[in-house]
Amino acid sequence: MTTQQIIAFSVIGLMMAVFIWDRFRYDVVACCALVLAVATGIVPPEEAFSGFSDDIVIIVGSALIVSAGVARSGIVDAAIKRLFPNLNTLHTQLALLMIAVALLSAFIKNIGALAIMMPVAFQFARKSGASPSKYLMPMSFAALLGGLMTQVGTSPNIVVSRLREEMTGTSFTMFDFTPTGAILTVVGITFLLFFHWLVPSRTKQDHAIEDVVEIKNYTSEVAITDQSTLLERALSDLVKLGDGEVIATAVLRGGTRRAPFPDLTLRADDIVMLEGPSAAIDRIVSQGKLKLSGKPLTKDGLPDRNIISLEAIVSQDSSLTGLSAKELALSYTRGVNILAISRHGERLKERLGSMTLGVGDVLLLQGSRASLAALLQDFGLLPLAQREVMLGTRRRAFIPLLMLTLAMATTAVGLAPVPVAFFAAALGMVVFRAIPLTDIYKAVDGPILVMLAALIPVSDSLRTSGGSDLIAGWLGVVAMNLPAWGALGLILVSAMAVTPFLNNAATVLVMAPIAASFATSLGFRPEAFLLAVAIGAGCDFLTPVGHQCNTLVFGPGGYKFSDYPRLGLPLSALIILVSVPALLFIWPVK
Repeated sequence: MTTQQIIAFSVIGLMMAVFIWDRFRYDVVACCALVLAVATGIVPPEEAFSGFSDDIVIIVGSALIVSAGVARSGIVDAAIKRLFPNLNTLHTQLALLMIAVALLSAFIKNIGALAIMMPVAFQFARKSGASPSKYLMPMSFAALLGGLMTQVGTSPNIVVSRLREEMTGTSFTMFDFTPTGAILTVVGITFLLFFHWLVPSRTKQDHAIEDVVEIKNYTSEVAITDQSTLLERALSDLVKLGDGEVIATAVLRGGTRRAPFPDLTLRADDIVMLEGPSAAIDRIVSQGKLKLSGKPLTKDGLPDRNIISLEAIVSQDSSLTGLSAKELALSYTRGVNILAISRHGERLKERLGSMTLGVGDVLLLQGSRASLAALLQDFGLLPLAQREVMLGTRRRAFIPLLMLTLAMATTAVGLAPVPVAFFAAALGMVVFRAIPLTDIYKAVDGPILVMLAALIPVSDSLRTSGGSDLIAGWLGVVAMNLPAWGALGLILVSAMAVTPFLNNAATVLVMAPIAASFATSLGFRPEAFLLAVAIGAGCDFLTPVGHQCNTLVFGPGGYKFSDYPRLGLPLSALIILVSVPALLFIWPVK
């Protein structure tokens, strides 16, 4: 080994040890490793920040924005509720999510499939009371497994197809991967379904103040319209849309107040008083096509597209104290609607317009940024920590799915590379106002992108120093003395071990020629060995950095670096045990 190779192995080994130690945040560790690599000369100074322009960083950042747009639209959640209304347990929810992600990953980019289903996972987590971490890592692993089933499912499959064509003159076809990939997907999802308890319950590591200041007992009014999907249906159907987080406190019909019996039939112009978190009330409003209290806010006679919702507290010095919303008439005088009111420790029974406001009341206000800022200043209201409040904001339900579909379609037919397509999809979210401009950078998980950008040149030092060639040489020597199943297993294990430090396509480029050459020298057909490399490179279950899918769920799941091998190590062992006999049976080496 050369000095450069020793240093490269040492820096990467030290970095991995500190990651597992988990005393420092992952982006800080990655940046320290980058500085150390530059200082020791294994990463040239001019290459130190090359990771920030790497395709993986663009793909992950864009996918986070696209996923946020899909979540904001609520369309996938509504479809799941319509098709699978009784999924209330973690096992059934997780089974649906993993199967859906795996099937989608077979035909579209697996990170796109994961981005589509992540918002549903968060919704299921709220519904079942489980941590999102219980869903996200198994979903990521299912996406990796699903990608094994077709030629276009994952980058390693595409690369080995090209290499086989260069070596033998015949490429793998679209569904040559399906028999082995389908077996591994079924086995893997079954394992994940029964052993998901290996994943610890985590919460997002970087708690923002807005996550702490959460109002759970807003009182709001919604009106049944002629266009409502709940017209002539029972009140219980309306409450179900809130997933158990919302209760109906009264139904106002004409001049009478009716008790909120579950079997009460809703009619046009009924006013339903609801109590619950604003996000849950928003789901009821958007899916039921209901009308919130207040008048439509317009600009030049057209609906104002820049309307936002904001939470504010009535301070001790506020001039609103002792007045009611009806007396204030804010909709007409200020262009602001009061959508909901929360009063700590008290269930509000009056209509919103009649409630006398008091010190400490929390108001959910709707209006333009300018009108809300003026209202807060003029009336002595204190804004809560800034966060996205969905209730009362404008949504473009089909735009996010359309953007994501176009991105995946253009990559599938080769019109655009993956980073360009996903970046364009994220930009489409902004241009078509699927996500407000102020929320774009909230959707991008900065620490994750910094970690990726810092790790890329550090990991690449293994290749530039010749360390990966050294490993390949060792493997060739060892494999020469093994039977077919042993050599195949060694190639598979080696590809799995190398992938966290190289990207999966680079792993195939390094390992596949070695695998094919000694398979030929031993008198074996190369197909099973090429596929073993593709499977090993496509199944990184041990770290959050070896594949974009694992990175995508790392921050939202609140995982630690050491969480991945807890579930991934036994899954990797199972994949190895199943892959070797399956490959030898489906692709005989003799």
